[in-house]
Amino acid sequence: FTGAEIANVCNEAALIAARDAATTIVLQHFKMAMERVMAGLEKRTRILQPEERRRVAYHEAGHAVSGWFLQFANPLLKVSIIPRGKGLGYALYQPEEKYLYTKAALADIMCMGLGGRAAELIFFGDFSTGAQDDLAKVTESAYSQVLRYGMSEAVGHVSFPEHGGMGEAKPYSEQTGALVDREVREYIGQSMERAMALLQEKKELVAVLAERRDRKSTRLNSSHPRYL
Repeated sequence: FTGAEIANVCNEAALIAARDAATTIVLQHFKMAMERVMAGLEKRTRILQPEERRRVAYHEAGHAVSGWFLQFANPLLKVSIIPRGKGLGYALYQPEEKYLYTKAALADIMCMGLGGRAAELIFFGDFSTGAQDDLAKVTESAYSQVLRYGMSEAVGHVSFPEHGGMGEAKPYSEQTGALVDREVREYIGQSMERAMALLQEKKELVAVLAERRDRKSTRLNSSHPRYL
């Protein structure tokens, strides 16, 4: 967090404590404040049907389990199916303070981003509209790797300026544009295949996490790849 974000969390924690008629601000108030700042307001009026809640649970469990076993994915803080902001569920991560990302790290982040859709395919045999935000982030990452970071062998070590949109000429030829589109689809396809393979292997863990009914912690694996 920046200083302003920390101040925002502290103010939210104080408001939550006041609503609880608490005499002091405790850690739980700060946790609730961070969720509100990072994930948005809790939508108590957004009532999901049982089958929708189950699908959301498996979707979020797919993100959580795939991220847990990917070396470069950000550490998971919390996963929930309580609707907040625009989402029907959410997963909170602890971003590492770094400014440079390797191609392998970006590939892991893309794979984790597709973990929700992969879980839906594995457990329900189809997918829903719930992955829209995930797909947008994954697609943006893939285009950035190809167009700006020079990470595509086929396109080369080039970095094109951002395209302004309708009415503005793209800074590359139609042939290059077609190649870029193919590369992006290949990047995303490879990430989806990795997510499917990983969650098929960890299928039992996804089910355990998605079907939980209590607040007890679920031990995924003592040999987390980040600590090997």
